[in-house]
Amino acid sequence: MNTNEQHRSGHVVIGVDTHKHVHVAAVMDTIGGILATLTVPTDTGGFQQLLDWATAFGEVLAFGVEGTGSYGATLASFLRRAGHKVVEAGRPDRRLRRMNGKSDTLDAENAARAVLAGFATATPKTADGETEMIRRLKIAHDQAVEQRAAAMVTMKAMLVHAPDGLRHETAGKTQIALARHLAGLRPRQLEALRTHSVTPCARWPSGGSTSKPRPKS
Repeated sequence: MNTNEQHRSGHVVIGVDTHKHVHVAAVMDTIGGILATLTVPTDTGGFQQLLDWATAFGEVLAFGVEGTGSYGATLASFLRRAGHKVVEAGRPDRRLRRMNGKSDTLDAENAARAVLAGFATATPKTADGETEMIRRLKIAHDQAVEQRAAAMVTMKAMLVHAPDGLRHETAGKTQIALARHLAGLRPRQLEALRTHSVTPCARWPSGGSTSKPRPKS
C-alpha cells in the first residue's frame, strides 16, 4: 500500500509553527511520516485555507499549535470553533534546534510529532466569551497601573532638582494633585530664564581690540 492510500484511510495530526504574519503547518500520518507542509497568512482566509488543506489528507486527530497564548491564539480559537481538537504544542527542544538548525518547517513537524507521541496534551485557554473579555481588561488595567507608577517616580525624581519655588508649591500634594499641578505648568518669563541660564562670556574692554599688538620689528 502506498503512502497516499495509507493516509487516506487513516488519521493525521497537524503541527503549526506560529508567527506574527505567517503560520507554517505540517501534516503527519499515524506512522510518523510527514506528508506535506504549508505556509498561510495570519488572517481568516489563511486559517480557512489551512483547515481545508489539513482535512483533505484524512480525519484530523488534533492540531498541535505553538504559542496558543500569543501568535497562535486566534488560530486556536478558529480551529476550536470549527469543531477540532487543539493542544498546546509548546516550544521545540533547544538541544534539537541546535543540532538541526532553526527552521519553521522543522518546528511545525516537531509540533506534529509531539502531538502524535502524546507529549503535547495541554488544552489552551479559550479566547472567547466573558472570561477572555475580563482577562484583556485586566491586562490593560495592570499595564496602566505600572505606567502610572513609573511616571510618578520620574516626576518626583525630577522635582528633587527643581527650583525652590516649585518644590515648595508641590510639597505635600497627593499624587493626583501633583500630576494635575505639573500638567498645568506653562513656560513663563522666558527672557529672564534665558538671561539666568546663559553663562556670561568674558569680553574685552569697550573699544579694545581682540587681538594682541604685534611686536615692532
